[in-house]
Amino acid sequence: MYEKDGEKYFVVDGHMHYWNAAPDNWVEGAEQYAKGWIECFYGYHGLGPEDTRWPMDKYQKYSEETLMSDVFEDGHVDVAIFQPTYLKEWYREGFNTTERNAILAEKYPGKFVLNTRWDPRDGDEGLTTLADNVARWGCKGVKLYTAEWRQGSRGWKLTDPEAYRYLEKCQELGIRNVHIHKGPTIWPLDKDAFDVADVDHAATDFPALNFIVEHVGLPRIEDFCFMATQEPNVYAGLSVAIGGLMHARPKFFAKVMGELLFWVGEDKMTFGSDYAIWEPKWQVEGFVAWDYPSDEFSDYPRVTTATKKKILGLNAAKLYDIEVPAECRLDTGEGTPAAPDDAQLVTST
Repeated sequence: MYEKDGEKYFVVDGHMHYWNAAPDNWVEGAEQYAKGWIECFYGYHGLGPEDTRWPMDKYQKYSEETLMSDVFEDGHVDVAIFQPTYLKEWYREGFNTTERNAILAEKYPGKFVLNTRWDPRDGDEGLTTLADNVARWGCKGVKLYTAEWRQGSRGWKLTDPEAYRYLEKCQELGIRNVHIHKGPTIWPLDKDAFDVADVDHAATDFPALNFIVEHVGLPRIEDFCFMATQEPNVYAGLSVAIGGLMHARPKFFAKVMGELLFWVGEDKMTFGSDYAIWEPKWQVEGFVAWDYPSDEFSDYPRVTTATKKKILGLNAAKLYDIEVPAECRLDTGEGTPAAPDDAQLVTST
């Protein structure tokens, strides 16, 4: 855990990866896309502090030792949540698969939460794979990429009938948390395939599921905020928002955080380093020390120590039933995220 000025923070990294983008994993004939994808990631990597930037060869495929050191030994993370990204159109073994992540999750019990994924274009076979993954690893969450390419298709929507079959299957299998990439485009994926509009519809129709919108819909921050404030089961995943903006664009970061705190609220926001795009150490330390930079942001909610504790770990711990040490908890009522039953139907008499 991280300790600063006598306060202890239980840190759950809600969005991280263990990828392999090395050239020997590129699909023959799709090398330009595999190369372009990791180079686009590397461009985002450059938004972090200069002394945290890696050489490209390390960035393409980092070691188990590097990950464990960066995330847990140096990065202040107590529990990390693996979020897979397959991209098998471009990477032979996949970019960051459930199976690859499971290697570390099984080796280091208690350190990781292992999420899996699904793609509605996989049909009945994909439903079977999803059930098998839950049976094998006990997955409580999935990560979805609505812009992923597959056999000529360049994306899908949560509102597609096939996607609803998978959301229904999630409920049946006990999966509660649906993480969706709805944020900055990574080349060559299409920006419009990451639009947040389909989350609104699905969240209403599946109130028992939690929809964690990773990257908070950037650049559509207003669209996301106005949608998430009315959907009690929609959460803001801060991966990219912190790593990509806190250091490189501090004024814009203050605006993004202010809008999220005003509309979505501190009980529905979760931290994610997006490792290995960025290391968690400087993000955790920087966020604990962060406040609005000037009176220009005085109309936004204030940021307290309790706010930061919720965002850095307590909210995600609640979503995933992760035990929080007593010294890191808040008083009753201070650390409970919004729940679907907070929304009450108003009827006339």
